[in-house]
Amino acid sequence: MAGTTSESLGSGRRPAPEELSPSSRIDPTVPHAARRYDYWLGGKDNFAADRESGDAVAAAYPAIRTTVIENRRFLQRATRHLAAEAGVRQFLDIGTGIPTSPNLHEIAQSTAPESRVVYVDNDPIVLAHARALLTSAPAGATAYVDADLRDPERILDHPDVLATLDLTRPVGLMLVAVLHFLCDSDDPYGVTRRLIEAIPSGSYVVISHATTDLVPRHIAATAAPTTTTSMIDMAFRTRDQFAAFFDGLDLIAPGVTPVTEWRPEDRPEQRTPVAQASMYAAVARKP
Repeated sequence: MAGTTSESLGSGRRPAPEELSPSSRIDPTVPHAARRYDYWLGGKDNFAADRESGDAVAAAYPAIRTTVIENRRFLQRATRHLAAEAGVRQFLDIGTGIPTSPNLHEIAQSTAPESRVVYVDNDPIVLAHARALLTSAPAGATAYVDADLRDPERILDHPDVLATLDLTRPVGLMLVAVLHFLCDSDDPYGVTRRLIEAIPSGSYVVISHATTDLVPRHIAATAAPTTTTSMIDMAFRTRDQFAAFFDGLDLIAPGVTPVTEWRPEDRPEQRTPVAQASMYAAVARKP
């Protein structure tokens, strides 16, 4: 990643994020979604601000840690399905977060060692860990792109994406637990549509998304205040709003479900109640 250039400083132009060194972009006083997620998962790559934000959410919704664990399990099940049953050999994972084993490429490459994966996130801590830990199987490839979901063109035109993935062949587009960080003003449906337009027929789209549909009313009522106190905005969308991300695609069974109910591997009596993992999930194929 390029550092800040003398030209940009001399011109008075504010450098773009990608022009800054990773260390200079880390602000430990401001919580970040990836580091907060790491805190909920029991990781150590987070700061006091991330933990304070995480605790604010947990105070309103004590099941948040269960939710993020179940979301990771959904990612793993969906990846196994695409690699083992759908024959997908390329994955674009946007909003990957701090690596937590088994990662997507480990799951895909355990089925097909030639699988190629690009991880995308906008946190320099994630970048540092990705470079250190996301080691591909020799027959495949992994890459990390420092970019924001709100800028799909930067993702799609990035040299590492173009060098790693063949966008004329089917891709698994993974938008797992990330679209709820896009408010309506960020045009989440337009961003998603642009990414889907860039992948060919036969590709798959995997999405999970936070909702208040599945929790008691008194907990749902705390959602908006909690996003303020946690300092990270989130958009909790309804089932119909979530389903709209898949317009024009063919949902595969079981369609839109609570995250714990998408092709579960546990027996019914062992599954986490949906109110303790209040997220929707679905996988669809691009016709």
